[in-house]
Amino acid sequence: MSTLVTYQLKDSIATITMDDGKVNAMSLEMQSELNAALDQAVEDKSVVVLTGREGVFSGGFDLIILKAGGERALQMLIGGFELSERVLKFPTPVIIANPGHCVAMGVFIMLSADYRIGIDGPFKMGANEVAIGLVIPESAIEICRNQLTPTCFNRSMLTSEFFQPKDALQAGFLDKLVKKDELLATAQSLASEYVKLDNRAYQGTKAKVRGGLYKRVRAGIKNDETFYRNFFNL
Repeated sequence: MSTLVTYQLKDSIATITMDDGKVNAMSLEMQSELNAALDQAVEDKSVVVLTGREGVFSGGFDLIILKAGGERALQMLIGGFELSERVLKFPTPVIIANPGHCVAMGVFIMLSADYRIGIDGPFKMGANEVAIGLVIPESAIEICRNQLTPTCFNRSMLTSEFFQPKDALQAGFLDKLVKKDELLATAQSLASEYVKLDNRAYQGTKAKVRGGLYKRVRAGIKNDETFYRNFFNL
């Protein structure tokens, strides 16, 4: 039984909600439940709205596991990158309804989607790997490069700068800002328009538009696995 992720289907829209009661850490358990929900969305041929709990989309990887190192940390890292890759290549549109903070792995997943909606408030978005002593994964760099403005991309990657919602909108982290009580309704309204798209044309065009990015991200994941296997002395 799912305990971290809920799945609701209505009118060909799958609303997938993450809620671990804390910061929606991208643990192996969270990844497993997200993948199961995405499997269901594929079976239902539904447009996806992916959201989090109040105040947070995701705070990134489980730092306790990450700091412990070992095979479990490597599995969590590679699993997170592969989840981003899956969202990037998903056969139906994916909309992010971001209710607040979004950090590191949460950002990489958010930037892999087709459209990102956030809310204004005292929230931060960014990749803080360098600040905590990690080299940003190659696959994550490619995903961020594809969406962020060049200036903000460099600031985000190299200096771990965090962006509040209005600045995140200008930087490319978000496509739209709405009021808190309008977030989910706005995302689902957009999803209802995406449901009308010709899915065959969507998939074919997506493959052409993102084909080069797919190759770079896949190559990045392979290189990241080698890098972090050495990093963790495995």
